[in-house]
Amino acid sequence: MKTKEIRALNDKELKKQLEAAHKELFELRFKAATKQLKNHREIPRLKKNIARLKTLIRERELGIGV
Repeated sequence: MKTKEIRALNDKELKKQLEAAHKELFELRFKAATKQLKNHREIPRLKKNIARLKTLIRERELGIGV
């Protein structure tokens, strides 16, 4: 998900996206541990997306967002 798409979401949707991303990360880590994960680049991609979501949530809390 791109930053522009994330900024268009409201607070409730952001938290929902963050929760879904954490759940997906858990599942990917589980698949990696059991050698079922085909593309290992999915984990860092998802972690970066989680960081984007958390950053935007924090910006809104501080009133910094554009």
